[in-house]
Amino acid sequence: MRRITLWLFSTVAALVLLVSYRTSTNDAAAATPVAEAPLTTATEPPVASPAPSAAPPSAAPSSAARTYTGSVAQTRWGPVQVTITVSGGRITEVAVPVYPNGNHRDQEINAYALPVLRQETLAAQGAAIDTVSGATVTSDGYVESLQAALDAAHL
Repeated sequence: MRRITLWLFSTVAALVLLVSYRTSTNDAAAATPVAEAPLTTATEPPVASPAPSAAPPSAAPSSAARTYTGSVAQTRWGPVQVTITVSGGRITEVAVPVYPNGNHRDQEINAYALPVLRQETLAAQGAAIDTVSGATVTSDGYVESLQAALDAAHL
């Protein structure tokens, strides 16, 4: 009887500890614009243009550079937002003003992943890009926001 009581108490204690364990959460306050919380690593994602525009490209000459901001994609680790600059019907610049950076690991992953995603976008000239291994959640949010920016640019 004593063993059963000890076993039952241990099981209940383990279940209480397991249920009360807190993991990372999707905290919108953890994701801030790059200008407010820059990365401390050598590779930084580009900073967004200060004046994004969502006007259709037909409103201006085709050679004028216009900036389009995608919608904020809510991911498991935080929001992601992409801004593109289009000139002459081509994507000339890609910035990620909002991305998950709530902890050191997020910053480390995104310092590597965002420049890769940026290069893939410039090379593909669209949203048909590969995700970055180890940053799948951020990559999926990036592609979702990028597609919204491309839709706004009518590309």
